[in-house]
Amino acid sequence: MTWIALADKNGGCFSAQGLSSLGPDQVCALDDPGTVMPRGSILFETRVSPEDRPQVVLGLECGMSRAVRITFQALPGGGMSLVHTRGSEIIHGVINHDSASVRTDILRVTYSWDMAHDWARLVVERPDSNRSFQTLLRGPVTTTLGDIRELALNPAARYMAPDILFLAVSDRIEPIGPMPGMTASTRVETPFGPQAIGNLKRGDVVETLDGGQVPVLQVVRRTVPARGLFEPVRLRSPYFSLERDCVVAPHQCLVIGGSRVEYLFASEHVLVPARHLINGTAAVRESNHMLVTYAQVLLPGHEALLANGTYVESLNIGRIRRSPEILKSSLLCQFQRATLPEHSVPAYPVLGNFEALILAEQRAA
Repeated sequence: MTWIALADKNGGCFSAQGLSSLGPDQVCALDDPGTVMPRGSILFETRVSPEDRPQVVLGLECGMSRAVRITFQALPGGGMSLVHTRGSEIIHGVINHDSASVRTDILRVTYSWDMAHDWARLVVERPDSNRSFQTLLRGPVTTTLGDIRELALNPAARYMAPDILFLAVSDRIEPIGPMPGMTASTRVETPFGPQAIGNLKRGDVVETLDGGQVPVLQVVRRTVPARGLFEPVRLRSPYFSLERDCVVAPHQCLVIGGSRVEYLFASEHVLVPARHLINGTAAVRESNHMLVTYAQVLLPGHEALLANGTYVESLNIGRIRRSPEILKSSLLCQFQRATLPEHSVPAYPVLGNFEALILAEQRAA
């Protein structure tokens, strides 16, 4: 079970055996294009257009015997619609994410289906605010490997709006919601010395910013396309007090403190997403990966932990346990709901892009 297709404005790649099996030609032969995918997910990220009119953001149209059409359309006022047809089969869904109420630059849209259980799911996520909206549908339309290959590799059959950052297809039901943000080799401080975060397990103890020692409630992992808001960021030592380079997800927050932070933001520490630190020197994009696996620990109170010499945010799951449907669709569905903590608010203020730039300029002065 893996990612089988990936495409952006620079091209696409496809392999029914998984993208990790691809050779230099970036395309694997497909023995039977008519092979049905019993389950899967189409995921894409798109910038929010300022135009107040319906706009097709992603589409596929294959004529002749297949008569396949897939259309994702952004709707005015905040919404996304899906229409998927194949011959006489049809499924249609609409979801309202109310983009006007909160400024959102990029949306992540996921359409998943499970033929055996006769259901599908359309999800819109706002990665910058950790909010998810979903609608469940019945009667998913048949999707074949040939359809996905056309979506990834055939610009003549596919429409991809300029606002699309990338699209990817998995042969499994992809989770939504809180995402881990550290690569598995990142070393986290414990009472027994630094340990790779990917090797930690429930019950292990880590050291936190306030000098305490807290137990790891869970360790979550996810493999994702290394594109868009998943594209890794390399934080370079000795910047940010790092003892060695640290590769993280763009949303992973560093905990930064000091007198300037207190003066500028009236807080002892602030959280700064890694994507706001990219400047070509201290933090750079890692663009040479197709897939990347992230891990993170879940702690009782959203404490900060020491990783590669600097403090970073542990997994913040908010109050997801109060939203059973979102919880069921998330990475956390594998854990008992009663064992999950509630993180009502972030432990420290989270800086936006503009505030992060101010902090960087002050530190450089």
